[in-house]
Order: sequence, then C-alpha cells, then structure tokens
Amino acid sequence: MNTSNIAIIGDKDSVLSFKAVGVSVFPTVEVEEARRIFRELVRGDYAVIYITEQLAAELDDEIQKVAFQPLPSVVLIPNSKGSLGFGSRRIREIVKKAVGADIFSDKQEA
Repeated sequence: MNTSNIAIIGDKDSVLSFKAVGVSVFPTVEVEEARRIFRELVRGDYAVIYITEQLAAELDDEIQKVAFQPLPSVVLIPNSKGSLGFGSRRIREIVKKAVGADIFSDKQEA
C-alpha cells in the first residue's frame, strides 16, 4: 500500500480546496454515493481518508468496519458550515473505552 495517498469525501464547498495540495477529492452530499466512494477508497490504495462529519454520521457503520485496522486511517472533519461535534464525541467514546474513564469530562469527581 502506498501510504502517501490521501482522499477526502464531502460537500463541494468543504473539499475542493484540498485538491490544491494533492488530495484526491470526492465531492458529494448524497449518502449512498458517499457510501460507495468510501467502500472503493477503503479497498483502494489510500492511507488516510478524510470525511466530513455530516456524511460520517450517516456512514458510521462503514467507518466502524475499518476503525481498528492500521490503514486506512479515517479522520472526521467539519464541513464548511462548522462542526456537528460528531468527531469529538467519537474520540471521547474511543478513549473512554480504552482508558475506562471519561478523561475529557468537565465534571470533577468528589
């Protein structure tokens, strides 16, 4: 696998600028098209797949299938309109499962 291949899936406004730095860009807002693209990228030669949170929320089942594989690394990013918090919630859940406690909690234990 060529570990330098990077792809991004998301709405046109959020992903087009990545083309300027050599990222393979896959603009879509359609969930089923994003699912098809994601599956192709996972089977392909990509080390990193960026996906906007809006689409990632709909493709969580697909993302979970590759979550614990070394490659590709799937990174959730906000779209051009902002974050849904889906990515940070997901990281929090993974860390909580690994550590056994919510280390990101704002609440102080007594």
